[in-house]
Amino acid sequence: MTIVIDGHHFELHCSGAMLWQERRMLLISDVHIGKVSHFRQHGVAIPPVSAEANFRKLAKVVEHFQPETILFLGDLFHSQKNREWQLFEDWMLGVDARVVLVEGNHDVIARRHYDELGVAVCDELVEAGFLFTHHPTNRDGYFNFAGHIHPRIVLRSTGRTSLRLACFFRRGQQLILPAFGEFTGKYTLEPEEGDAVWVVAKEAVLQVFGAG
Repeated sequence: MTIVIDGHHFELHCSGAMLWQERRMLLISDVHIGKVSHFRQHGVAIPPVSAEANFRKLAKVVEHFQPETILFLGDLFHSQKNREWQLFEDWMLGVDARVVLVEGNHDVIARRHYDELGVAVCDELVEAGFLFTHHPTNRDGYFNFAGHIHPRIVLRSTGRTSLRLACFFRRGQQLILPAFGEFTGKYTLEPEEGDAVWVVAKEAVLQVFGAG
């Protein structure tokens, strides 16, 4: 699904990624690479193959969009370097696009390690009147794209059944992306009048609230 913000076109993808069409920039938030290995190191029984799911997903969405830039909106890696860093290095070998990381609260790996891979790291990015951050940020004169929240909403039927789905969540001059990572929690948001919500289904993005 494509939406228009301040005259620019953004394609919302069922992976949770979003393409800024005019700049061929792929926006991805909260991958949390390394989280599976981190939990396994602390005794949580998670199959090691789960660590590879993020990279399969990344490869698929990058191949689909063929972006010129990949912008990670924070929490790319979950904690300190672990065995999944090598998987990230291997993935980077196949990436032709420029890669930029806006640091999040979990991004504690020293910038020099990203420098060695050709990944640019910054606190925030401003481009064409858009402000790209990890934490949702209100700043006069800018439309903000952010992550961190891992948003989802609950869709309730007339009976007792309900669905909890990750979503793109817009409120005012801000759009929060869903968590891209395969092993992440989610936080339920309640839409209000004036908000817009697009849920991420298995093979589609569907607007369920607001006028867009």
